[in-house]
Amino acid sequence: MKIIVAILFLFILASLASAFYYMIRDKGQSTRMIKSLTIRISLSIILFAMLMLGYYFGIIPGKQ
Repeated sequence: MKIIVAILFLFILASLASAFYYMIRDKGQSTRMIKSLTIRISLSIILFAMLMLGYYFGIIPGKQ
């Protein structure tokens, strides 16, 4: 579970970096930045859902 969370977090950061790159390079003239940010939001929602489900099913232990 830790590896999956770390990989998703890295993909989120990579998507954010690519959106920044497209913002600087295209100067707002293309939709590549919006697509990168959409991917980042989708990955963030998936990561949040995975963490919530992991906690619910006991894969991620809570405070004792």
